[in-house]
Amino acid sequence: MTRVVRVAAGQGFWGDSLDAPRQQVEGGPIDYLMLDYLAEVTMSILQKQKERDPKMGYARDFVGAIESVLPAITGKGVRVIANAGGVNPPACAAAVKEMIAKSGAGTVPIGVVTGDDLLPRLDELIAGGHTLANMETGEALDTVRDRVLSANAYIGSVPIVDALKRGAKIVITGRSTDTALTMAPLRHEFGWADDDWDRLAAGIVAGHIIECGAQASGGNCLYDWRNIPNLANVGYPIVEVTEDGSFFVTKHAGTGGRVSFHTVAEQLVYEMGDPVSYITPDVIADFSTIRLEELGGDRVRVHGIKGRPATDKLKVSVAYRAGFKAVGTLVYSWPNALEKAQVADNILRSRLERLGLRFDEILTEFVGASATHGALASAVPEGKRVRAPDHPEVQLRVGVRGEDRAAVERFTREIAPLVLNGPPSVTGFAGGRPKVEEIVAYWPALIDKTVVQPQVEVLE
Repeated sequence: MTRVVRVAAGQGFWGDSLDAPRQQVEGGPIDYLMLDYLAEVTMSILQKQKERDPKMGYARDFVGAIESVLPAITGKGVRVIANAGGVNPPACAAAVKEMIAKSGAGTVPIGVVTGDDLLPRLDELIAGGHTLANMETGEALDTVRDRVLSANAYIGSVPIVDALKRGAKIVITGRSTDTALTMAPLRHEFGWADDDWDRLAAGIVAGHIIECGAQASGGNCLYDWRNIPNLANVGYPIVEVTEDGSFFVTKHAGTGGRVSFHTVAEQLVYEMGDPVSYITPDVIADFSTIRLEELGGDRVRVHGIKGRPATDKLKVSVAYRAGFKAVGTLVYSWPNALEKAQVADNILRSRLERLGLRFDEILTEFVGASATHGALASAVPEGKRVRAPDHPEVQLRVGVRGEDRAAVERFTREIAPLVLNGPPSVTGFAGGRPKVEEIVAYWPALIDKTVVQPQVEVLE
């Protein structure tokens, strides 16, 4: 009989459904529960929290998630892998350990993977010739070094596999790749070799399909979206993987949503980049070789995947302070709602100019008319005349950003006066004056693999 390992997704981001982890372990047989909490902006948020309190810096929802699935861990042998550690995996593990102790569930080995956090080593690395140049601009990181909040390398599946081999029932990482959370248990269970590129690539593709939770099982799906059933009880995806690397995508019976060719295909192109070179620390997967076969009954077979050796680099996600921003809104109603909003925008910009306020950028959006598609929303083919619709209402949304906090603060006081001294038919200022917020910007970089050495500890 062909051996199958089942990995279920229970979170697609920090803030996803609180009930999904429990539903996944109770809805049917699974072997591993994968919980993905991290995005680039999440790391900077967690770093700020850790600065305020050294015991913070992790996804606190994770403790409740583990509490909800603890009977499955201790009674059914389900193992959990999550990147909920954020910028402080040891603190996350300590919180989980404390919760388990209070529950009286006995000993549950917890694996803690660290080493991705490069912030304490940045000066040493830069001095050693690692410029951590911005992948988009080519600038060296030392140009913003004094404003850096966090710097984390994307580590792969190897340290997670190590933790599983050492008996961990729960594995907590920091900034691992999302796909590693699924690939690691497959690599562990099947013993795939370090150079078994095709099977490793299959593990990466399996991880990519379920890393965003219900986005692969009917959520956020454009194709035939009106007829996707019962999203109020959407089932989260599961991959059923065999040793040769082929697998099925499915969900628990009786749950809402849909697993089909289209739901899986839409997820595959999410953040794909170059389809023939999906680069991870473990392997480069060729998405052009993926074959999808819809079987009906919420089952899609995935096979044929090819891979090749990984690069000698790791991606690094750096977050840094980049000035301040504020965003204000007003709503204009019919008739001529868009025209009124445009006139209000011109008045506001004239006043800012008269006050001598300078910003790095002023961005205006007309929500309800052009915010989603920008200039394309009003593009008219050459030789055609199209009458613009008279929208029932249009929200004027204006944002500024700049290094001078005082200038941004002054901007926030120029929105409200438009209610009485601008165009008519205005509302929507109930939220009060806009708030000034610090901007946290993203800096993508590469670093040699040799200088990032993850560590694994298993807490008994």
